[in-house]
Formats: sequence, structure tokens, C-alpha cells
Amino acid sequence: MKQYLILIKKKGLNFSKVTASTLLLVLTLCFVAAPAIATGLFDLPDFDANKVWVVDTADAISGANQGKLAKTFKDLASETGQEVRMVAIRRLDYGETVDTLADEIFKDWYPNAEARANQTLIVLDTLTNNAAIRTGESAQGLVNTEIAQSIIDETVGYNIRKGNKYNQAFLDAGDRLVAVLSGQEDPGPPAIEDEIQTEGTFTKAEDTDQGSATVWIVGFLIFATVIPMATYYWYVGFGS
Repeated sequence: MKQYLILIKKKGLNFSKVTASTLLLVLTLCFVAAPAIATGLFDLPDFDANKVWVVDTADAISGANQGKLAKTFKDLASETGQEVRMVAIRRLDYGETVDTLADEIFKDWYPNAEARANQTLIVLDTLTNNAAIRTGESAQGLVNTEIAQSIIDETVGYNIRKGNKYNQAFLDAGDRLVAVLSGQEDPGPPAIEDEIQTEGTFTKAEDTDQGSATVWIVGFLIFATVIPMATYYWYVGFGS
């Protein structure tokens, strides 16, 4: 860095101008990257009850499976009046949990008890691999507490523990919900094959936060080294 400053002085470059441009580039990169870091309620697309069935800001569910789930849920709503929606995000806002986000989405999309009555919502955070389910009063009569917990732990959770199979997790959870909400017998979770460890297989939030912090520090150090040099050579090029 000392050599870099000496070169700038030799070339007669405006140091404040170089520094300002460097800071501008760093800040721009930070703001561009920020939306991809975390997701809160207001980062989700506008809700349209006739069009929104699967929201995937984490790019975890294939387009084909999103279409399949949307058609299945739309048919269920048409036939029974019960509606299912699924949300996958990449990372939660600071201080948020998958449960608090699920509560916020449920209340925002369905602002009163009548609107919530026939609704079922699953929210998944792919960074921590935690999921939550919310049901309205009428839906709870079909998807009881035991089934709801089993869907999260033994259907969504199992598929994620088997290798982050997000597509299969949503498809299997959708099949169970559609069956139960249609008044059919619960098909139950997928057959568990040689799953030895069922506790502690999900990534802890504090671990992922530390890992993310390390990545950001390393990235910032790289930017702090590379960008000033690139800016210098850019000025040198124009000066010559």
C-alpha cells in the first residue's frame, strides 16, 4: 500500500479523487450484494391470491416443480376451498427467525381470521434449513398439530437431511397436505432409510452467521486491495 501511495505521488494523481472513487466502488458493490444476503417480509413479491402459490427467492425449487406445485394447489383450492402456499428464502433478516417470518407473512397475506381460516403456509430458510408451518382455523381441523409437526420434521426435514433435497421436500410436503386437506388419509412421511443421526443435522444459525462474517471480511480485504490498484492503473492508463 505504501508503494501504491508513492506511485500516485510520482504520477501527480489526485489522491482524494482516487480514494473517493475507490470508496464509491466498494459501497456500490455492498449495496448491490445486500438484497441477496437476507430476506424479510417486504422483500417478497406482492401477494396475489390468484397467482402466488410458490415463492422461491432462494432459487431452491426448479421452475418445473414450482409449476407442478402451483397447479396442484390451485386444483385443491378449486375443489375444496383449502389453499396451500410455500415460501423458500435464502437467508433471514437480522434478528428474524423462520417462525417470526412465517407469522408475519401469514398475517400480511391473510389479515383477518376469516381470510386465514382455509390457509396453510410453509416457510423454509435454506441457510439454516429451518422450516415453519402455519394453518388457519378451518385447516387446523384437518392438519392437526401432530401432522403439521410431522410434515416439518419428517417430510421437509428428512429430505433436507438427506442432502438438501429442497425440491423433494416441497413435493412430498405438498402431497401430504393435499391428501389431508382433501379429507383423505395422511400418507405419512417418506420411508426413513438408515438415518442414524436425526438431531443436530441442521446448520446452526450461529455457525452460519460466523461463516458468513468470515466470507464478508475476506471479501472486503480483497476488494480493499484489488480495487485501489485497479483504480490506480486506470488513472495511469488515462494519464499516459
